[in-house]
Amino acid sequence: MVDVGDKATTQRSAVAFAFVRMLPATLRALQDGTTPKGDVLAVARIAGIQAAKRTPELIPMCHQVQLTSVKVELTLVGKDRVRIEARATALDRTGVEMEALTAASVAALTLYDMLKAIDRGMMIEQVALHEKSGGKSGDYRRRSEETREPARSRASRLKGSARPT
Repeated sequence: MVDVGDKATTQRSAVAFAFVRMLPATLRALQDGTTPKGDVLAVARIAGIQAAKRTPELIPMCHQVQLTSVKVELTLVGKDRVRIEARATALDRTGVEMEALTAASVAALTLYDMLKAIDRGMMIEQVALHEKSGGKSGDYRRRSEETREPARSRASRLKGSARPT
């Protein structure tokens, strides 16, 4: 475990995203509240918050931080996706990126668990740090919600061609 004893205690924050892709019928059941296991979105939100608080128990060498806030929001996107946004803040000597990523991941896993009876083909996608602030390394902000791709690959996709790299 890295020694953070000499670091200054500062305000730290991080935002992570995850997406869960599912069949349109599954998203409709989620939206209509007709899923077999009850209020899936509320349970996933609570699971994400609990997971952030237990991150050092799940991730070896991860420091325990004094979280001041954890928020998890789940939003239905389009016809087949749920967007999960997890925000963690702390006043501590090390960052909260792992807490935000853990919250988003566990919320996504909870969605899968609670909906698998109607859609085993769901996919958890794009778990990523979106932004972080505080600490010696400064601020970071992802350019978009999509995972980073090589510029050539992105250009090929935009042109509609599939050139080999």
